[in-house]
Order: sequence, then structure tokens, then C-alpha cells
Amino acid sequence: MDDRTWARTPIEPQSVNAPLSTAAVFLVVTVNTGAADSARDAATVATVRDVISDIGGLVRAVGFRDLNGHLSCNVGIGSDFWNRLGQAKRPSQLDTFHAIPGAGGHTAVSTPGDLLFHIRAERPDQCFELERLILAKLGDSVTVVDETQGFRYFDSRDLLGFVDGTENPTGQSMAEAALIGDEDPDFAGGSYVVVQKYLHDLTAWGSLSTEQQEAIIGRTKADNVELDDGERLSHKGLNTIVDENGVEHDILRDNMPFGRPGQKEFGTFFIGYSRDLWVIDHMLRRMFIGSPVGEYDRILDFSKAVTGTTFFVPSNDVLESLAG
Repeated sequence: MDDRTWARTPIEPQSVNAPLSTAAVFLVVTVNTGAADSARDAATVATVRDVISDIGGLVRAVGFRDLNGHLSCNVGIGSDFWNRLGQAKRPSQLDTFHAIPGAGGHTAVSTPGDLLFHIRAERPDQCFELERLILAKLGDSVTVVDETQGFRYFDSRDLLGFVDGTENPTGQSMAEAALIGDEDPDFAGGSYVVVQKYLHDLTAWGSLSTEQQEAIIGRTKADNVELDDGERLSHKGLNTIVDENGVEHDILRDNMPFGRPGQKEFGTFFIGYSRDLWVIDHMLRRMFIGSPVGEYDRILDFSKAVTGTTFFVPSNDVLESLAG
């Protein structure tokens, strides 16, 4: 149990704790610069300010058509763009994503991203419409660098065939794991989020026996029962973070499968929300470098990270305060 307080005063987070959805869109954009034209750059930043500070209005406009669709959208802001916003204060842990050269020829790559829009709903048409409106309002102020449409796959499984998100914290444990508290009071109710897009080699994965797959993941495939790690840590084991005091640190995942069979593209979009950015960084280092060094996560032999970006998801109070 974390002994820090989650928040001293009533603060409204964004919908970080929204339940797992049927559909999702992960939209990452960069904010264009005005180069030597400072006035043009200021106008671009002002446009973005106006759009992201009123994201709630767009969500309500689309979501009102079917309240049972449970439409939501989290806005994340990258380190470089936070600097361009000219805010007097800065989230204490906000940083760019640093590439992690790992063992076995695997690397957690770092890719550009100034804004993240994590859109979720029970209806893909609501996700589509909200994304369309967001991009229309942003216009030529931004450039799309990644757009991934996720979907729920059977009983919340990834395309490797295993249930994903089993260890997610719930209730108060979710707030303690994912939301900043009184350790950074100006940004309480916010969260740090890391996104990575993984492409799977399903042919190679499918050549393994079920037992071999289960040993890599650390769970049974059919009924999702946790296995004891043998001589080496599984994917589950490497993603379990325990500090020097024996305290386990969780993150909140909302991963989604995506794919285009005609293009032979299959993957998982990883998205992890955390109160402390170091927790996700430590997980990724254990996965890519290994624990001990060299004993990396064998899932990486079948799943390649092609993106990697870090964002800060401010509370609704802070997000709305960005209005020009």
C-alpha cells in the first residue's frame, strides 16, 4: 500500500479509470512548428490549446447520441510540447521516452509524439466520429504520426491468444497506482502514460506448443491461471515490480489488439498509466535488458516494438485551464 495521499482536495481526473471498452482509437500527433515565424507558431499553439482544453465538449457532443456507448477520451501531452505551452510549472516526472537497447537484438524504440488522444467506446462509430472532429478542429496545426484502431478480441484476449490486463488494479488501488497525489500537488489527479505499438509474428508464435507459449507468458492459455516461474522469469514475472522495501508497484493497462489480415499486420497496442513513470521504465528495462541481464522477455522474439512515446495526462482542471 502506498502511504502517499492520492489528492488533498477534490480534483477531477480525466477518464483514466474508464472500464475496458469494445473499441478504441489511439491517435498520436506532433504539433507543427512555425519555424522562424514566431507569430505563426503562437497561432498553432493557441489552436491546439483551444481544442484540447475543450475536449470534454466534443466528447459530450458525440457521446450524447448514445449514452450507452460510454464514449471517453484522454488527452496526453508530450514533454516537448509542454515546453511550448509556456506553463509556469511542469509535472515533476515528465520526460521524453528514452530508447532501451536490449538483449537479443531487441530495442524499445523512441518515436515522436506531442499529443495522445486515447478514445474509448462501446461503439466504433463513436470513436471514429470523435477522432474525425478532433482532427478537423486541429486542422493543419498537427501531423498524424500514428493512428491505431483497437478492438476487443473475444474474452479480452490479445492476438497471441492470452487474456490481457488480468493484473489491473481496481477501486482505490487504481487511484493509488495510476493517479498523482500530494507528492506533486499542482498536478494531482494527473497520470503519466507510455504507449508502444507491438507487431506480432503470429506464424512463428503459432509454431510453438501451447506449453511453450504458456511458459513465456506465465499463465495458462485456456483458463488464465497464473503459473509459477521456473528457472527464468516469464513475461508476467518480468512485469511484476517490487521495490527494495518489498512493496509491489502496479500500473493501469488498457492494451488493445489491432490488425489488418490483408496486410499481414497483427499486434497489440500497449498503453500503461502510472503515478510514477519509473515503474513503467523499470518494467520495460526488465523486459528488454533482462533480469538478470541477458534474460530478456522471450515474448520479444515474436513481438517487435515499433513505437514508444511518453505523455502526461493532466486532470480535467489543469486541461481546461490551458484555454487561451
